[in-house]
Amino acid sequence: MKRFLGKIRDQRYIGKLYLEDTTYNLVKEMNFIESNKVPQRYEVINFLLETLPSKDKTYLEIGVRFPEDNFLKINAKIKFGVDPGIENKENPVEFKMTSDEFFYALNNGDILSKKIKFDIIFIDGLHLADQVEKDIKNALDFIKEEGFIVVHDCNPPSEYHTREDYTFTKTPASIFWNGTTWKAFYKSRLNNNLSCACIDSDWGIGIISKVKYFDYLKENNNPFFEYSNFQKTRKQSLNLMSFEEFKQKITKLNT
Repeated sequence: MKRFLGKIRDQRYIGKLYLEDTTYNLVKEMNFIESNKVPQRYEVINFLLETLPSKDKTYLEIGVRFPEDNFLKINAKIKFGVDPGIENKENPVEFKMTSDEFFYALNNGDILSKKIKFDIIFIDGLHLADQVEKDIKNALDFIKEEGFIVVHDCNPPSEYHTREDYTFTKTPASIFWNGTTWKAFYKSRLNNNLSCACIDSDWGIGIISKVKYFDYLKENNNPFFEYSNFQKTRKQSLNLMSFEEFKQKITKLNT
């Protein structure tokens, strides 16, 4: 009985330490702040669609999961969704497959048309850098010259949010997970053929374009992709800005 009661006291003590921990409470606050930022991704995507000249807008979403969260809110006449259905077993999308399988079939002309070009491709699939980098590379082949690639989860507020295993929720970040998406977006910033910016909202809404809206990052100050280094250079590394700043720059260059 004494051992049992001692164990209970130990667990309560550990739990109290955890709940009173400065880092735990700081990251918990980050979760709340980031979850309540506006605009959300669908609002940014709809703004971008409005800036594009084509009449019948074409939109592709990689990683739909639950369509009501984003896909159904997009104002495009022609929309396609890709998702393997891991998190939503009902998986109400047209292409029930991974993004690798989708782009492979698209390149072969097995689905849609290999000549199709999208106004916007939204990437919100597996949040690991190698996969996001592949998705960006494939997307670049299928966006219009004036189109945009939009990448979600580019601005993780803490190192806990960048864990590679999204199922491991016993961290201060809890269920919130951005993975290592920021690394793939950072690599895009270093590409002198691309123009990139990240809107500081909704966990980081990364925008990639072939049009020279923004300067690329000329020097790689984080060759080993260390989070501590990223934290110090976050604004420069992501070209991080508010939605209002972004709208002003895009609108100015389009008029």
